[in-house]
Amino acid sequence: MDIVLYTSAFCAPCASARATLAHVKRLVPALTSTERDVVRFEEDAAADGIRSTPTFILRSDAGDELFRAEGAPRLDQLLTAVAQHIDLPR
Repeated sequence: MDIVLYTSAFCAPCASARATLAHVKRLVPALTSTERDVVRFEEDAAADGIRSTPTFILRSDAGDELFRAEGAPRLDQLLTAVAQHIDLPR
């Protein structure tokens, strides 16, 4: 799974979103992440329908969108979204 975090330079909640993402990555090491500034990655942001920053998009390994959160979700909210979609070994 991969989380894409869309941010912007003057976005105060983006710092909180980055911290939350860093905490989730420490707890779920298999999770990958990418941060994209909406100005530098304008085409990607438009293709992903980004309307505000920060925005998290959780994607499957195949690239399917599994979860989206606009704003800075709490740690428990983001962890719940990841847990609902994680593939556990059988």
